[in-house]
Amino acid sequence: LRSMQVRVFNGFDEIKSAIGTEVGVSEWIEITQDRINKFAEATCDEQWIHVDQQRATQELPGGKTIAHGLLSLSLAPMYIRSVMGLKGLKNTLNYGADRIRYLAPVPAGSRLRGRTTIAEVEDVPPDGLRVHYHLVIEIEGGKRPACVAELIALHLR
Repeated sequence: LRSMQVRVFNGFDEIKSAIGTEVGVSEWIEITQDRINKFAEATCDEQWIHVDQQRATQELPGGKTIAHGLLSLSLAPMYIRSVMGLKGLKNTLNYGADRIRYLAPVPAGSRLRGRTTIAEVEDVPPDGLRVHYHLVIEIEGGKRPACVAELIALHLR
């Protein structure tokens, strides 16, 4: 998955000057039943609303299984990487996430994309920068996002 345009930052100062701005929007990615099943297996969360297509047909609105909220969230690093690059890095670590909300269900077969904004930045001496990325995970054709969250990355140079 890649975005239409990758925004490249040439260092920490450029990221700092981008606080409050949208970095980019990823391409759409399909949330297939196969992807949901593999996620269910990997996380031992095989609740019927995710994996029982027959029961979903009869009991769920829209008649489709629903992806795990954490599946949508687990795509966050990929969404962010697909819209931005940062030169001169040794490594980036997942520092955590704040204010995660699941606002709409993601039926199997839906397509999602991530809209990334730089929300907050702080220096972490000697060679780090902690960046809070505000991510909105949109559902194609949906009125509300699937998920909104603040992802925190520690960039090391």
